[in-house]
Amino acid sequence: MIGVKTLDDAEVRGRRVLVRVDLNVPTDNGRVTDRTRIQRVLPTIQEIADAGGRVILLAHFGRPKGGRSEKDSLRPIAAAVAEELGRPVAFAEDCVGEPAERAVAALREGDILLLENTRFHPEEEKNDPGFAQQLAALGDIYVNDAFSAAHRAHASTEGLARLLPAYAGRTMEAELQALAKGLEKPQHPVVAVVGGAKVSTKIDLLENLVSKVDALVIGGGMANTFLHAIDIGVGKSLCEKDLAPTAQRILDRAKETGCAILLPVDAVVAAEFKAGAPHHTYGIDAIPSDGMILDVGSQSIDRIKAAIDDARTLVWNGPLGAFEIAPFDQGTVAAARHAAARTKAGKLVSVAGGGDTVAALNHAGVAQDFTYVSTAGGAFLEWLEGKKLPGVEALRSA
Repeated sequence: MIGVKTLDDAEVRGRRVLVRVDLNVPTDNGRVTDRTRIQRVLPTIQEIADAGGRVILLAHFGRPKGGRSEKDSLRPIAAAVAEELGRPVAFAEDCVGEPAERAVAALREGDILLLENTRFHPEEEKNDPGFAQQLAALGDIYVNDAFSAAHRAHASTEGLARLLPAYAGRTMEAELQALAKGLEKPQHPVVAVVGGAKVSTKIDLLENLVSKVDALVIGGGMANTFLHAIDIGVGKSLCEKDLAPTAQRILDRAKETGCAILLPVDAVVAAEFKAGAPHHTYGIDAIPSDGMILDVGSQSIDRIKAAIDDARTLVWNGPLGAFEIAPFDQGTVAAARHAAARTKAGKLVSVAGGGDTVAALNHAGVAQDFTYVSTAGGAFLEWLEGKKLPGVEALRSA
């Protein structure tokens, strides 16, 4: 939290508080189907309102491409926020101009207002200074509680923080503290588990991690590319063969930094990718030419558990196999439950994030047992890659 002020530093009573939140939630015919992101920002909203602040919520929704779109309106989300809070939430038909100004002027201490989708204006994603000024005119102070949008240099995530006294909300604060424990100031040994389908989506991440962690477990489809790079046949498995030189470069870099790379030593193989497909476990040097690797085998799971046992800090992104369909979820589930047990026993700080990761941990029934599970997909990945996040850097300089 170095250089970032929080709500502990803010005086909100009677003041108009612009709060950037993430309300980009899944919906079906206007009904919110998953309220996780709403629930994450409730503490910040409630704290400011209870302290007598006039809460003005800023958020984006969907991909309206810089124009008004009824299907991307935040109006239905306002009702869901009100239900979760148990108190009224007013709604303004725009985030700037007369509708927003009128709605803000009507607020009393403790009231809550949600402004319409910031992305209805193309100036939002361009971080247009004039648009940021229009937003700033609606408030006295700014609170960013949307870490998941912190990798975007937009008007409501970055520009505003440079125009008003700026603070981190409670969700942003918790996220930054968890990430500091994960990689910035971790307890060693640090182990990272990185899975998923393709190396091509995680090159920057892997190259950053091998210089930060003591051991790196590589699983999922991307492990096949690494195996191919060291001349191990992977049959018909998903494999980006053209990225073998990249994989080898990462392996070489790991040797230089003293980072142990753990690749599968055995694998669960099937002839087709479907639930309940006939399958068999093979040593990694005996994969059939017509087989597909769909999960790590029992010996690999034991090695991963042993690495977790040796760790004080665990960073996790991506599943170890095709966890969406049984029985190819067993490696991910076993490793996740082992990490959760070590965390609950007070022996491990475990930080996880990324869309597939959250789904995998929920599937294993252990998401609540990790030290911190980030719902921020792109922002979490960019942090793992060692990149500076504009929304966070703006708070540091505020």
